[in-house]
Amino acid sequence: MSKGERIEAYVRSLGLEGSGYDPCYLAYFGCFNAQDYYEAHDVLEHLWLGVRDGDYAFYKGLIQLAGAFVHLKKQHARPWHPKDGRRMHPAVRLFALAEGNLLPYGRSHLGLDLDEVLALIHRHVGAIKESDYTRNPWIPEDAPVLKVPGSGKRKVVVS
Repeated sequence: MSKGERIEAYVRSLGLEGSGYDPCYLAYFGCFNAQDYYEAHDVLEHLWLGVRDGDYAFYKGLIQLAGAFVHLKKQHARPWHPKDGRRMHPAVRLFALAEGNLLPYGRSHLGLDLDEVLALIHRHVGAIKESDYTRNPWIPEDAPVLKVPGSGKRKVVVS
């Protein structure tokens, strides 16, 4: 079974059809909120690779957002590790790329409050830079939660 087939099977198993949003898009939020940032990246990348319309950069920005949190989560788990201990700079770079890709979509897109997503990015980048890249602002107990579009709660809530 290919990676794409595994992702499709996983997304189908979630039963997210019929909401008006692509099931891979919704699966991204489930993975992100479970702190499974790599998996969030993978399910949305599966959708993104087939997109040729105006949402291409939007999905790319969300993939980069998840990628930034992959770095922060790994750094948090092993700050002493030679590779994982140096993940703050790549996280900040991915946050910047995500911001650049999301900004053109305005305040809201596909049910997601982008003002709140951008504020989330700014808080994390600000905390990292303020500490001169020595303090990771991500901790599991206080990880950000993205509200799932279509759930009636469209804002991103940062715990």
